[in-house]
Order: sequence, then C-alpha cells, then structure tokens
Amino acid sequence: MSCCAPARPAVPAAPAPRPERSGNGDHRIEQVALPGGVFRMGDASGDRNPLDGEGPVHDVRIAPFAIDATSVTNADWAAFASATGYLTEAETYGYSAVFHLAVAADPADIVGPAAGAPWWFGVRGADWRHPGGPRSGLEGLDDHPVVHVSWNDALAYCAWAGRRLPTEAEWEYASRGGIDGARYPWGNELMDGDRWRVNIFQGRFPAANTAEDGFATTAPVRTFAPNGFGLWQTVGNVWEWCSDWFEPGYYAVSPAADPAGPEGGQARVLRGGSYLCHSSYCNRYRNAARSSNTPDSSMGNAGFRTVALA
Repeated sequence: MSCCAPARPAVPAAPAPRPERSGNGDHRIEQVALPGGVFRMGDASGDRNPLDGEGPVHDVRIAPFAIDATSVTNADWAAFASATGYLTEAETYGYSAVFHLAVAADPADIVGPAAGAPWWFGVRGADWRHPGGPRSGLEGLDDHPVVHVSWNDALAYCAWAGRRLPTEAEWEYASRGGIDGARYPWGNELMDGDRWRVNIFQGRFPAANTAEDGFATTAPVRTFAPNGFGLWQTVGNVWEWCSDWFEPGYYAVSPAADPAGPEGGQARVLRGGSYLCHSSYCNRYRNAARSSNTPDSSMGNAGFRTVALA
C-alpha cells in the first residue's frame, strides 16, 4: 500500500481492450521544453520519509526533454477513450478506491474499508467517469485531472498519443522548476502569507477537511501558480505515475545520467502527492517525495502527465 492509496488485491480480471491506434492520438496538452542539465535529486530539507528512499541526495544529469504543462485531464482522457474504446482497469475490475469523504454511492456498492487505511473504500462503479462512485459524474470537471487510471492505463494512453511516462528523475527535475534543493516547486515556504499554494488536505485528517484551499478533492489543472519552468501543480492535487519500478535503495546505486529505475519490482513510482496529503499523515507534497503502487491499482487521487518521445 502506498502512503495515500491502497493497492488492488491480486485477483484475475478480464484484460482491458488495447487502443485501436498507436501513436496517432490527438494529444493537445501544452508542452514545456526543458533544457536538461545537472540537478541535485533527493531530499535536502530533512523532511524525508526514511522508508521511501528519498536519499542520498545525488547529482543527476538529465537530457533535454519536453513534458506536459499539466496533468492529463478528464477531457483529454475522454478523447482517448472515445477514439479507441479503451476501458480502464477500474472499469474492467468493476471497482476502484475512493476516499471516504468523497464516496457517492449506495451502501450496497461500498465493498468496505481498506486494511490499514480505513478512510479508503473500495467502491463498485467508481471509475474515471464516476470519480466518487456511481452517483457521481464529470459535470464541470473537464479541466480536472483524470483519476482512477492505473499505471497500465496511463501506458495505453501513451501508446495512443505517441508519448511516454516521465522517469522519476525527469519528473523531479521538472517539478523543481530550476530551484535547487527546495521543498516545493516554488521554494521552501508552504504558504504565501495566509494563502495556499497547493491543493492538499486541511483540517483533521481523515475525518474533517476544511478545504481552505478551495477544494475538497481535485482542482482544475491550472489552479494556483506554475513553477519556474511553467508546469502546473506537480505537487498536490493528484499523484502522478512515473515509468520507474520502485525500490527504496535505488538512489545509492543509480547511474549519474538519465536514471530509469531498477530493472524490475512489484510497484511503480508515484510522485507529487495529492489533495489527501496532510502533514500529520502524508507529507509527500514535496519535490523529493516518493510513493508507489502496483501497476494495476487505481484510485481517486492519482493521474499522470506525459513526456514527448525523443
């Protein structure tokens, strides 16, 4: 289980249909061309979670690449699903993970709380079109990040669009926005006076969310301010899938140039935190923070952004 979402139990499901087209999709998200270079990867602030492998801090050289300015939105995903007939793993499994305060479903559709994280419910009928469950929808959410997409689902989108997921080194380089060693994409201070700069959980987790930042769940992808590179909301809002397998000890043995993660593993890397992160439980709304989940897991607080193929 990741810090903010349960893993899907290992049970068989019908395979999801693959996209009918490959590399010909209409990917319309604004691109940010990054020059690459050397940056310090890992936590330099002392905020690290020891079991996550946020250290040691080490120099990494990144080749130039172009990355989406925002997470993939509901409108973007809808275009993909309409063009290909693709069904997400949440749709083929028939359920996905929803935070208890966001559930919009009849009691009969609630599978039950997750072991060790009772604020997460398995909800039948929860998927990208129904983020809270069968009684929810996407009205007014076209510009919100798509959620309930697994790592496998994100790769299917990438195949259609002729894209790829970022490595976590690319993701961290991009999130830092050119500011060396900072906690957040904008610097080291969480607040701008009394104003929030990020969509995270305010209040008493997990029972009461005061939504002081304006959002109890997802926010539009162009909310708050972009970082120095022009990327919006790399921290908070939704976790973002990266291409790498997750291994806590990887930084100690990773190559100095364009690391792509371990050769194998059980879970894939997630970066950036989400609207459920809270200092009392999950302070992973930081540039260096890491989490992970199994490639077929989906949840109401995880999405992705993509990178252009070289």
